[in-house]
Amino acid sequence: MVDAAFVSFAVQKLGEFLIQEVNLRLSLREDVKWLRNELLFMQSFLKHAEEKQSEDQRVQQWVFEINSVANDAVAILETYSFEASKGDDDRIARRLKACICICWKETKFYQVGKEIQSLKQRIMDISRKRETYGIIDINNAGEGPSNRSNNQSSLARTLRRTTSYVDDDQIFVGFQDVVQRFLAELLKPDPRRSAISIYGMGGLGKTTLARNLYTSPNIVSSFPIRAWICVSQEYNTMDLLRNIIKSIQGRTKENLDMLEKMTETDLESYLRDLLKERKYLVVVDDVWHREAWESLKRAFPDSKDGSRVIITTRKEDVAERADDKGYVYKLRYLTQEESWDLFCKKLLDVQTMVPEMERLARGMVDKCGGLPLAIVVLSGLLSHKRGLEEWQKVKDHLWKIIKDDSIEISYILSMSYNDLPTVLKQCFLYFGIFPEDREIRADQITQLWMAEGFIPREEERMEDVAEGFLNELIRRSLIQVVSTFWEKVVKCRIHDLLRDLAMQKALEVNFFDIYDPRKHSISSFCLRHAIHGQAQRYLSLDLFNLKLRSVLFFDPDFRKLGLINFRIKFHHIYVLQLEIQSGTKLPDSIGSLYHLKFLRLKGIHEFSSSIGNLKNLQTLRVSNDHGQLCQLPPETADLINLRHLVADYSKPLKHISKLTSLQLLSGLSCDQWRDVNPVDLVNLGELRMFDIAKTYSLNNIGNLKHLHTLFLGCKYKSFPPLEFLNSCQMLHKLWLKGRIENLPLPDTFPHSITMIILWDSKLIEDPMPMLGMLPNLRYLDLVAAYEGKEISCSDNNFGQLEFLRLDSLWNLERWHSTTSAMPLIKGLGIHYCPQLNEIPKKMNGVEKLKRCGFLLS
Repeated sequence: MVDAAFVSFAVQKLGEFLIQEVNLRLSLREDVKWLRNELLFMQSFLKHAEEKQSEDQRVQQWVFEINSVANDAVAILETYSFEASKGDDDRIARRLKACICICWKETKFYQVGKEIQSLKQRIMDISRKRETYGIIDINNAGEGPSNRSNNQSSLARTLRRTTSYVDDDQIFVGFQDVVQRFLAELLKPDPRRSAISIYGMGGLGKTTLARNLYTSPNIVSSFPIRAWICVSQEYNTMDLLRNIIKSIQGRTKENLDMLEKMTETDLESYLRDLLKERKYLVVVDDVWHREAWESLKRAFPDSKDGSRVIITTRKEDVAERADDKGYVYKLRYLTQEESWDLFCKKLLDVQTMVPEMERLARGMVDKCGGLPLAIVVLSGLLSHKRGLEEWQKVKDHLWKIIKDDSIEISYILSMSYNDLPTVLKQCFLYFGIFPEDREIRADQITQLWMAEGFIPREEERMEDVAEGFLNELIRRSLIQVVSTFWEKVVKCRIHDLLRDLAMQKALEVNFFDIYDPRKHSISSFCLRHAIHGQAQRYLSLDLFNLKLRSVLFFDPDFRKLGLINFRIKFHHIYVLQLEIQSGTKLPDSIGSLYHLKFLRLKGIHEFSSSIGNLKNLQTLRVSNDHGQLCQLPPETADLINLRHLVADYSKPLKHISKLTSLQLLSGLSCDQWRDVNPVDLVNLGELRMFDIAKTYSLNNIGNLKHLHTLFLGCKYKSFPPLEFLNSCQMLHKLWLKGRIENLPLPDTFPHSITMIILWDSKLIEDPMPMLGMLPNLRYLDLVAAYEGKEISCSDNNFGQLEFLRLDSLWNLERWHSTTSAMPLIKGLGIHYCPQLNEIPKKMNGVEKLKRCGFLLS
């Protein structure tokens, strides 16, 4: 997979520069135009290079040089544009003479011209190498750039037309009985601390099983202390011990400082004392070597309180020797019938499978040998092959690589990856950047794709196209769903075998590299760096000349932000993620990163005013531990291209109406709307506001004419009046958390509403008669929303309702419903309603819903 996003993005930027800079000298304009055309021409060869890149180091270098030129071209133009706009501001402010302006522009044009000339020379060298490396046949290179662009746009439209609903059932077919067996083993009255081992080959679902046990309500309530660590092949015992302690005690500065000074013996002793206090459950996931468990188990005391350890491993000897008296379970393969059930469950359109296709599919499923991951990925692959002939081609290809009468799972995973369009390959590989077993927010990964230039700019919103790309990877079973909310994926993850594939492919094509602190090295060819630990050592590397595109720090223990000289080390980056110790101020040098499009920060409470320089920023995400709020400077309103502002901030952001590109605003903990007319926020579609007081004024929210999703949380007493909802005529989803003295009349709610959650509303009157009159309501959750004893659903109420949850209605005793109410109901969830002993008869056959994920996350 070639990183085509670099080149296509550069072509776009060069074209925009030619349009915007109408006063360019003719020679410079011709040079920029020549460079754009050459890069456009190079795109024609990139597809052909992809076939050779993984096998030929010279072709890898050729592709890297193209990407490097494209990256440098964009950096030159954006640097010029930023300096030009800053120069204009300075001249206006200081009232400099027009002749000085002309001289300044000529100087800048001269500098840009010199740099473009240098790029021209590099392009000519690359063109000569193309023939040397045998990448010369334009006909073999696939479609030309215009066709590829059209196909990419068509793909985006196709993916958006498909439904966004994804089945989030985490338990593979055949696991239900195993879960119950393990629960009984974990909860049995034996006081001895015991280890429970689950072993089997990769792809059987060991981690999935352990995760379902770990999050089971019975387990959560029975073990006051729970911790999860992932060991993997290459591990460090001291890091593992520290991670368990941090997961129990948190990551305070004092705690981290203390742990850094401890020896391995000290850490063992400290953890042992910590675990003595209460009954614990620790999951030790993905153990490859007996020595890894041996080095840890001394820290797990036996206090005769029924504590447990769950070990998952691919190695039988690791499982057998974990505990002489422990419970060992070899995870079985699926039976032939279970395998076929799982295949059909994951197939997108079972109805179109004619008998000949079923015969082919059964043969391929049988060769998967009962391995769940292989089956679901095969199902995802065949779901995107149309007709008998294409299914036959898949079978023919797989039959060539069969070993020992079964298909190697790596072949199926690689085949499914190779079947992806180039743009989806880029999106898939990006998951490999994250640490193993990391739960990833869906909106975060799609915003990263946007910042990287993977998402085409067409007539549809980039957010919608990116969401479609994510859903496509999920439908192909390359990405797993962790949780959904309101028909959208909220969190997802990648299986460790697929992550291994992503990392392997990424290194082959220099897509990204992960810092290795043991070797103290990272690839200088990769323009994306990920740092999973020891960030301070990474920063001691010579990074000055790399012109990095993306840097993602996943080291929550990193504390010395002063070690980063943004201006020197990361001057050209588009993506920056920083996890830092709580209480840090972002330095002034952040303002020098004017190429930045995505900025995610954790642990930053104060910002420099220089953040207003980041005119290209699309996404700003700020999160802090323990709900701590941050202070956004007024200059945040100068981020004219900002599309997503996700930050818990405590003071109103003045001039917020300047952010006309804003699509998502989340985290307000202040009376933002009292003195603001947000009529200019014409693109704002989702608003999340919390800690609302009764004195707040929410009326101006009604001026957000394109608002489709609204989350409001009231912290003190009760909500202020909600009559403004009547003005939100495009509102579809409404979430209200906090006391509501009187539910608004049905006419107050816009008819467009399809989903409502009322949480902690503490209503005295039955809300069902009013809510039942909403003509398009499809989803309704009542969570601690009503304190009465009975609810009533009258004739023809809830005519469109499909899903209903009643949760934590502690006083509810009776539910009256006529036969004509809720004619379309599909799913019902009743949780923590202890007095409700009977439900309407028509509800008995309705599918039972799980408790909503937002309550558990």
